[in-house]
Amino acid sequence: MEQTASPQQSLNILMGSGVAKRREGGVAGVIYSLGRELERMGHHVTYIFQEDLIEPGSVPQRFNELIFSLRLGRYIAENRKKFSIVNLHAPTGFPYGLRRRWQRAAGYPPYVMTLHGLEERRLYAMSREAKKGRAWNFSLKNRLWHRFYHMPRFRWSIRTADGAHTCAREVWSMLQLKYKLDADRVAYIPHGVESRFFVPREYRSGEKLRLLYAGTWLDQRGIFYIRDALRNVAPKIPGLTMTFAGCGVPSEEILRFFGTELAGRIIVRPIVPVERMPELYAEHDVFLFPSLVEGLPLVLLEAMASGMPVITTNTCGMADVVEDEFNGLLIPPANARAMEEAILLLARSVELRKKLGEAARETVKRYTWERAARQLEALYRHVLAAEA
Repeated sequence: MEQTASPQQSLNILMGSGVAKRREGGVAGVIYSLGRELERMGHHVTYIFQEDLIEPGSVPQRFNELIFSLRLGRYIAENRKKFSIVNLHAPTGFPYGLRRRWQRAAGYPPYVMTLHGLEERRLYAMSREAKKGRAWNFSLKNRLWHRFYHMPRFRWSIRTADGAHTCAREVWSMLQLKYKLDADRVAYIPHGVESRFFVPREYRSGEKLRLLYAGTWLDQRGIFYIRDALRNVAPKIPGLTMTFAGCGVPSEEILRFFGTELAGRIIVRPIVPVERMPELYAEHDVFLFPSLVEGLPLVLLEAMASGMPVITTNTCGMADVVEDEFNGLLIPPANARAMEEAILLLARSVELRKKLGEAARETVKRYTWERAARQLEALYRHVLAAEA
C-alpha cells in the first residue's frame, strides 16, 4: 500500500535532482533550503544528488543525467516503502514517473515534479541567438540533440507527474495550457531568501559605479549584451567597474571575452564562498542580470534583499518579482541599448538607486523559505489525498 498521511502526520520525503550537491546556490541550494524548512516542520527529508548515484568520471558526461535518472528510478522502486512522496526535479523524474504509471499496483509513492524553467523558452531564445552568432552550443546538431534527447525527457517528466510546482508563472501557465496538468495539482511557489542577505547598505554618490553580475558564465545569461553595453557606457562613466562573481570559469576566459578595451573595468572573482555572498552584494552598487533563459534566480532575490537596485530582463521568473521603475528596472531581453540606458540612468541618480533598492528590499521580505515550504507541504498533502 502507498504511504498516505493525515494533516497531523509527518512525511518521509525524497528530494532528488541530477545536479552536484553543492550548497552555494542553484537547484541544490533550492532543495536544501526547502528541505531545511520541511524538517523544521517535523518532516524527514532524504536528499539524492548526482554524486550519490554516480561516481565522478565513471560515465560519459553527455549521458550523466540520463544514467542518474535511471538509477534514481530504480533506487526509489527498491526503497519505496521508506517514502510518503518523492519530489524530483525535471528532467530526472521521467523513469520513475513511467514506472509508477506502468505499475500502479506496486505501491510506489506519488511523484511531484519541480520544473524551474521552460525548455520551450530555451529553444526560442537560443535559436534567435544562434542566428546572431551569439550561442556557443546551438548549432543544427545541438538543436537536433535538444529536440530528440533533452525535450523528450522533460516532456515525460511532466506528463507522468502526480503534481508539480514551479518558481515562475510562465511555467505554471504552460504546465496547464500545454501539458494539461490539472490546475489544483500545479503550484506556483517562488523561492525564498535567507535573512542574512538583508544587510545594511550605504547608497554612495560620486563618479564610481560598481556593477555586479553573479552566476555561471553562460551565453544564455546575456553576456554578449553586457559587453555591447559596457563598450558604450564606459567612456561616459569614468569610474565604472563590472564584477563577475562565481562564474565557474578561469578569469582569463572572461577577460579575453571583453578584450583590452574593457580589461581595466572588469573584475573577476571566480569563486565566492557562500558565507561571503552578503558582503559581495554590499560592496557593489547595481546588480546586472540580463538573462535570456531562467527560472527565478536566487541571486536576484539575494541582491534585492541587500537593497541593491537591479537591472534585469522582462522575461521568465524575473518579471514575477521585479516591477519596472518601482523595485528595479526591467529591460527587453537581448537589448544592449536598453541596458546601456538603464545603467546610465542609475549612474546619474543616487536618489533613484536608493528608491529602487529600498523598494526591492521591502518586496522580497515576503519571499521566505518558510512560506515556500508551507506551500510545498500543502501540495504534497493534496497529491497524497488525491492518490489515496
